[in-house]
Amino acid sequence: MGKYGELIVKQREFFLQGKTKDLSSRIESLKLLQSIIRTNEKELMNALKKDLNKSEFDTYLTEIGIVLEEIKFTLKHLRDWAKPRRVKSSLATLGSKSYIYPEPYGVALVISPWNYPFQLAIAPLAGAIAAGNCAVLKPSELTPNTSALLAKLISKHFPKEYIAVVEGGVEVSTALLNEKFDYIFFTGSVSVGKVVMQAAAKNLTPVTLELGGKSPCIVHEDANLKLAAKRIAWGKFTNAGQTCVAPDYLYVHNRVKKEFLREMKEAIHELYSENVFDSGQFTKIVSERHFERLISFLNNGEQYLGGKYDHTRLTIEPTILDKIHWGDEVMQEEIFGPILPVLEYESLPKVISEVQSRQKPLALYVFSESEQMQKKILTEVSFGGGCINDTVYHLSSPYLPFGGVGESGIGAYHGKGSFDVFTHEKSILKQTTMFDLPFRYPTMKNGLKFIKRILN
Repeated sequence: MGKYGELIVKQREFFLQGKTKDLSSRIESLKLLQSIIRTNEKELMNALKKDLNKSEFDTYLTEIGIVLEEIKFTLKHLRDWAKPRRVKSSLATLGSKSYIYPEPYGVALVISPWNYPFQLAIAPLAGAIAAGNCAVLKPSELTPNTSALLAKLISKHFPKEYIAVVEGGVEVSTALLNEKFDYIFFTGSVSVGKVVMQAAAKNLTPVTLELGGKSPCIVHEDANLKLAAKRIAWGKFTNAGQTCVAPDYLYVHNRVKKEFLREMKEAIHELYSENVFDSGQFTKIVSERHFERLISFLNNGEQYLGGKYDHTRLTIEPTILDKIHWGDEVMQEEIFGPILPVLEYESLPKVISEVQSRQKPLALYVFSESEQMQKKILTEVSFGGGCINDTVYHLSSPYLPFGGVGESGIGAYHGKGSFDVFTHEKSILKQTTMFDLPFRYPTMKNGLKFIKRILN
């Protein structure tokens, strides 16, 4: 038995008692989670301020508020989601009734990242609870204050055989992945996602992988440039660009590029001030290693805006890099920081071809008034999800499942998707005993002919 084997055994024993499957118990647990968040809002804000220098506005909007909305939506619909539902029966099963029974997997592992250390830990946890699972939560060691607070709050209000938080670094994640879980939900980088999937394969454990990639943002010549600039500046530089669905790079039509960049400059100054170092409200880079990696991109192309940084505060101001080409270092991997490279285009098919030739992005954004252009992008490019004439906002809707495709992830959650991802749908056929169909048996005369007639 591994280091955490005893914990997993206790959780599995607790799960088998059936308490987590009880619908009223799930609702009670979600309401308790909701209450914990509301009661400790100030503590959460302080922890996120210490870890990432997040402002109270950003913390509520992107961490606390979105999770409370998710739990509220789940509580409203959970009774309907959890009900066994009847489906049609085929002619070949005449006399039977068919049902789908949603059931929890059992013991789930949730590994959450550092960029939204509260939201991306608690949102999937709420889904695991709603579906009736026990759960082990492994938060990121790069945001220690938030992780410690999560551990404190969860252990105070939930028994560890039901929900447990395990803190630590890579060695802890590795040890947990060596255990047998019934489901693994991971949010993080593509490289670590591959490690998680490899570990899960040893036990044939199903996974959800919420990864990332270089998400393009296309600004066509007919776009509302002022509005596009404001929405792109918000989506890119919120959380200092440390967002998996942030626009990673811009493709701007060459006819409007100069005007658009002027609008971007104004939008950035309006939203984040002309000096983020003086304002003290701009999110910092999570670690020195990430900071050093980001500032190495600053010599790519030409700096149109920004480029300044403060090593002591791990802060980089919103930066736009112009004259960028695909061969530049900044275009080789997901940026995950407040640096926005700009490419220009004349031909839309060339843009589509460039995006298609690379790994499938988690998100894609299109700014255009042309429905034909929008449709062309949507039908020809594969990506996780996105927006037309906006950025990032698709994450806010509980009616839109969020997830990647290909290299950007496996599976989707949010809203009912969060319940579905932690749920196995068990198919059941209830057969009548009032009569028995003889054609199913090999003893029936001309049975094969009869079966062919029914199936055809």
